[in-house]
Amino acid sequence: MKAWALCMLLLCAVAADAATWRVQPGQAIQPVIDRAAAGDVVEIEHGHYDENLRIVRPLTLRGIGRPTLSGGQRGDTIRVAAPDVTVEDLIVRDSGHDLVAQHAGIYVQPGSHRAVVQRCDLTYNLFGLWIEKADDVRIERNVITGLRDVNSPQRGNGIQLYNTRGARIIGNHISFVRDALYVDVSHDAVFRGNRLHHSRYGTHYMNSYRNLWEDNDSYLNRGGLALMEVRENTVRNNRTWGNSDHGIMLRTMQDSVIENNVVAGNARGFFIYDVEYATLRRNLVVDNAVGVHLAALSTRNRVEENDFIGNREQVRYVGSRDEAWGAGGGNHWSNYRGWDRNADGRGDVPYEANDLIDRLQFRHPAMALLMGSPAVQALRLIAQQFPVLRAPSVVDAAPRMLPTHKNWSDWIGHRFH
Repeated sequence: MKAWALCMLLLCAVAADAATWRVQPGQAIQPVIDRAAAGDVVEIEHGHYDENLRIVRPLTLRGIGRPTLSGGQRGDTIRVAAPDVTVEDLIVRDSGHDLVAQHAGIYVQPGSHRAVVQRCDLTYNLFGLWIEKADDVRIERNVITGLRDVNSPQRGNGIQLYNTRGARIIGNHISFVRDALYVDVSHDAVFRGNRLHHSRYGTHYMNSYRNLWEDNDSYLNRGGLALMEVRENTVRNNRTWGNSDHGIMLRTMQDSVIENNVVAGNARGFFIYDVEYATLRRNLVVDNAVGVHLAALSTRNRVEENDFIGNREQVRYVGSRDEAWGAGGGNHWSNYRGWDRNADGRGDVPYEANDLIDRLQFRHPAMALLMGSPAVQALRLIAQQFPVLRAPSVVDAAPRMLPTHKNWSDWIGHRFH
């Protein structure tokens, strides 16, 4: 208790000694930052300031009336080079455009732990935020807009995390960048309540473990969410729609949970490749060109209680043997043509994706006009009775007769353009 009390007294003493500095239009900001002591607050009044700032001690840089800080398209507009720095309520713009130098609106360099950036507008920067080897950063409620007038390969990312731990990326709105969130070798992070659109990938994970991705919207990108070389991740309660390639890509993943997500109107809802020991449950996969593209080497996964509704091709599967889904609870398939004689809510005959009729329809889409005809139904029955005609498929032994998501029709028409 004595040690705790001493720490509290020291903290109170530091707080009591902290000073607030005020910068007015026409004044330079950097000299004030250089004079400020650790723990001080530098307030910038409303106005336009052409400067590139460097912060080398713990302090707070705060805008009053949302002043604009322009880096003049050279270097980093703000470089944070100390732990415990807070940047808030500023418009930060016009970093340099050198991809090799990784110019950013705000560059949080190695060792700048516990940095906080909140309620800022970061616009027309190469990278919005570059955060490297800095742990426990908090990036909240910022609006990040990239270089709208250049092609995607020449843009930087909205927020780049490299070799970090414990980041909190909350409530940001990011658009017109290369990847809205790029996460590389960064662990134990939380990504919640972000809106990500008009980028290559809404989120691009590489080699990152134990992250939580929750309640985010990723739409009108090339890809909504790409998780590559990851493990022990949780992806839940998100909405990814209208992406021109995939909604959620899972590639080389283990021991992860993907649940309660809406995946709607994408070219491919899920793209799953080399995934093991993952759980996909209670997701709504609706109105995609392909609901799930499942490639070889993806096995030993639990796929149950999902709703696959109105996808032009429910599952595109490439493999050498059947893949069993729904063992723990069954999935709902809008094109299931079985029955439920005992009214237990589960189909009495298995659902097979990519049976003979499905494969013929993939090759000849006009067959959809004949799907209810007796001849086509007879052909489907013959294929079931003579397995030599069938190819390896995803098989759901007892599919659900009714969808879990009652509002599935609200997501019809959210397609990419």
